[in-house]
Amino acid sequence: MTAPAAAEPADPHASLVLDPARPIPAALRGAVVALGNFDGVHRGHAELARAAAAIAAPLGAPTAALTFEPHPRSVFRPEQPVFRLTPPAIKTELLSKIGFATSFILPFDREVAAISAEAFIDELLLGRLGARGLVCGYDFHFGRGRAGSPELLQARGAAEHVPVTVVPPFLVDGEPVSSTAIRLALEAGDVARAARLLGRPWFVRGSVAHGDKRGRDLGYPTANLHLPRDCRLRYGIYAVRIRIDGIWRDGVASFGSRPTFDDGAPRLETFVFDFAGDLYGASVDVAFVAFLRGEEKFDDLPALIAQMDKDSARARAILAQTPPFLP
Repeated sequence: MTAPAAAEPADPHASLVLDPARPIPAALRGAVVALGNFDGVHRGHAELARAAAAIAAPLGAPTAALTFEPHPRSVFRPEQPVFRLTPPAIKTELLSKIGFATSFILPFDREVAAISAEAFIDELLLGRLGARGLVCGYDFHFGRGRAGSPELLQARGAAEHVPVTVVPPFLVDGEPVSSTAIRLALEAGDVARAARLLGRPWFVRGSVAHGDKRGRDLGYPTANLHLPRDCRLRYGIYAVRIRIDGIWRDGVASFGSRPTFDDGAPRLETFVFDFAGDLYGASVDVAFVAFLRGEEKFDDLPALIAQMDKDSARARAILAQTPPFLP
């Protein structure tokens, strides 16, 4: 297994790539460690953070999340890339926001997948990380052949006098919250349901790229983002908020292939209400608040512009009733 060299984090809410050739910095050993893929960093993951904090408080220990990159499905089924809800940088940022002081990132490949569940616990969790407590979800499996289970973690923890908490499913609308359920909601365009499962609107991040400038001619100049190829958000029009220089602004966005013009590669085009600045090259976040309609092909530009006017008015009305986001 080849991995980037580990380096001690420069801030208290940092991530550390685990390199088998280098020791864990002493200051990061001894945490209560929660285990999972954490894609999306949803409300179920927040329950893991709370469980870790409950163990850590009487021990005077920090909490940490242990996650895997790339997503294991990408290693075993590269021809079927998983729709990632949160790329690595966003994932570790969100993990810090739900309470984890550190995110340990284990580079995942077939060599790591071949490690036995017992060795994963004894050599990595209890050995290298010196975990003083362990937390996992009810459906977490690990190790060769996914033989590791919450029950095995509890048994090894009891033998080593290390507390282990297995967190039950967190229910929303009577259904367990999961990354899979969030992906399915987004694929259907149901960004409102995705937000209920996440505990916040789903958002993407990217650098604003030059487009074909058609939006200017139509009276709707847009900030254009190229999303990852694995993104399976439903094509359509959305009421959104876009974070520019730390400030959330209202807008309306189209995600899709622009069938009226070119049926090209999918692109996210966001029109920011009441904004006239130059965004080219800027890094922005776009959060999806409501689905307005599916992508359509129009016979002429006047029909398209008339529909864009309606979409903008509807988006403004929805966002006016939506509480503002914090910076």
